[in-house]
Amino acid sequence: MKRMLIAALLGAWVTLATAEPLPAWHHPLPEQAAQAERVGQVLDTAAGRWLTAGELVERLAHAEQVLVGEQHDNLDHHRLQLWLLQQLQHQRPQASLLLEILTPSQQPAVDALQQQPFQGDVTDPEQQLQWNPGWDWALYGPLVEWALKNAVPLRAANLDAEDITRLYRDPAPLSPRYGEAALTELREVIEASHCGKLPETQLAGMLSIQQQRDRRMGDALAAAPTPTLLLVGNFHARKDLGIALHLEEAAPLVVMLHEADEPLPGAEQADYVWLTPAAPRQDYCAQWQ
Repeated sequence: MKRMLIAALLGAWVTLATAEPLPAWHHPLPEQAAQAERVGQVLDTAAGRWLTAGELVERLAHAEQVLVGEQHDNLDHHRLQLWLLQQLQHQRPQASLLLEILTPSQQPAVDALQQQPFQGDVTDPEQQLQWNPGWDWALYGPLVEWALKNAVPLRAANLDAEDITRLYRDPAPLSPRYGEAALTELREVIEASHCGKLPETQLAGMLSIQQQRDRRMGDALAAAPTPTLLLVGNFHARKDLGIALHLEEAAPLVVMLHEADEPLPGAEQADYVWLTPAAPRQDYCAQWQ
């Protein structure tokens, strides 16, 4: 027992000692930011304790399933995701990497690409994958190329466009697992994302699409070889209204990349909250005003 404890402690020390420095922040952190001293650190929401990024790696290295939430347009979030994948790969091989941004119709192209030797600039994954231009390749390309270079199986986690169209026209019933607070928040977020222009008659379809995306990603996560990691938007990652809500098996560990000076999520939303600078706010609704 004593030898096992010493070995465990030594393994943790090696993990922390060899963790590479975090990438430099792309977005500047205002000096007056209230949480400035915590940026780059990770909140263990259950214990209320702040961890280093290296300590987070040590904990996640023992997890079979990890779900990482992001703010889609924050470059620092994607840089930290890549850093995390690299550090975890040093601890144990990644058996699969799931991406919200990939759809089942792209999976054959993904599989074909992964059967080829990765040749850097000679291989053009953006073109071969028929990449959706709605997802900025400058943000997601390094993650895809890392997986190709390291022979980590990439798996699609989202719905295809025809599935979304069908759900929009014929909404599926909402799960009774949703609490009223969760449904209220989802409605508010969907309405805000449509700049307050979404007709009430279309709200049911949008809620159904959100639900089925979470179910589809949960199914993909459950079926993936482990250890596995799924990268999604923060609302899909949330334990109280996202993917985990629909899982029959034990929930994955949830890490939310979170912008400083926003209210911190609690244990009901995430297991770990990784604080980053905030990306400049973009007014996507300006064109509708």
